[in-house]
Amino acid sequence: MEPVNTEFELRGVNHLALVCSDMRRTVEFYSEVLGMPLIKTIELPLGWGQHFFFDCGGGNALAFFWFPDAPEAVPGVSAPKSLPDRGELLSAVGSMNHIAIDVPPERIEEYQHKLIAKGVDVGVILNHDDSEFGVAPEMHDGVFVRSIYFKDPDGILLEFAAWTRDLADTSPVRHEPRTAADRTL
Repeated sequence: MEPVNTEFELRGVNHLALVCSDMRRTVEFYSEVLGMPLIKTIELPLGWGQHFFFDCGGGNALAFFWFPDAPEAVPGVSAPKSLPDRGELLSAVGSMNHIAIDVPPERIEEYQHKLIAKGVDVGVILNHDDSEFGVAPEMHDGVFVRSIYFKDPDGILLEFAAWTRDLADTSPVRHEPRTAADRTL
């Protein structure tokens, strides 16, 4: 049975807005490398910058702000320093860790090779499961998503993720939420 929101009729993510350092380079990466059509551009008033939107499939958009006075990114704070399969996943509270873009499961290997051929540094295919470390070396019935990670020109961590089974059928909610008191700072 599919989970139902009884409070609000939510239809997915309208758009996720990020910040880039070079809008032209961002347009080239997202349009030419990833093939996302640029669907809307806005010049912000008073010289504040720009806001561009890309179609990322499923009626959803990925948007970028370019601000002439935006502070530089801080790897390890504003985003992970490296790719998860290379041992880095940490980012700061309130930061955006990564964007997972849904892709067909039967095309994950093809997409990995395609990105590599376009000069993108791509991690290994991860088979996410419920084992101790959350990934398996091979595909098996317990794998719920397969994915590859890579970064955009500003170091934003991206993931192509492919669901391999319906989570609603497998009782995936089984952990008690941690609190701020559980942090190790």
